[in-house]
Amino acid sequence: MKTVVAIRHVAFEDLGSFASVLAQRGFSLRYLEAGVDQLDDLDPSEPDVLVVLGGPIGAYEESNYPFIRDELRLLEKRLQADRPTLGICLGAQLMARALGARVYPGPRKEIGWMPLHLSPEGQVVPLAHVDGALTSMLHWHGDTFDLPAGATRLASTDLYPNQAFSWGRSALALQCHPEVRAGQLERWLIGHASELAGAGISIPDLRAESARLAPTLEQQGQRFFDAWLTAVDAHP
Repeated sequence: MKTVVAIRHVAFEDLGSFASVLAQRGFSLRYLEAGVDQLDDLDPSEPDVLVVLGGPIGAYEESNYPFIRDELRLLEKRLQADRPTLGICLGAQLMARALGARVYPGPRKEIGWMPLHLSPEGQVVPLAHVDGALTSMLHWHGDTFDLPAGATRLASTDLYPNQAFSWGRSALALQCHPEVRAGQLERWLIGHASELAGAGISIPDLRAESARLAPTLEQQGQRFFDAWLTAVDAHP
């Protein structure tokens, strides 16, 4: 049985709609809780797929959150081995940093629903399933990163040029959230209440927009993830 390990930073930012894709494919899924579980105990090459999920901290805040050093070491070894690795939001920023790129605060927080603009290289499967012509995308971040050396930019928004990149044959990083489930977003509104208030974002407006747009993203996000799993299976 193929195995997936997902590193989770907060309980409600989990694999979301991707979990059902893994179940349908017969993957065994295990979560590791950042800051609680010992990431050093994981063999970087062991899981068939590694997913590093989002969270409300910065990829450069290891002085406050020492476990970030363990995540970076794990990602460095994993990427060097060219094993299938997917980073989402904070996970994408950690991947960028593990590849030697700078991660830093952006011009302002990007929270809410905006379409992705795919680069010519991004306009192919799997990312084509979440193209802005098919679905809007949930964004929830205030940091950004420089494109790592050797990486290929795949997507951007008007505010943040680096939204997705690929590296090597099997690594993909997305600063946005294609994994969200329509029925679970209320947990995000509760868990990120302070951040939303600080950014001056209307929770009723964001809730209404999510109710309208999240069901389509859930479908397209699952198509994206299923296609990515097929693509990385092609490179054992």
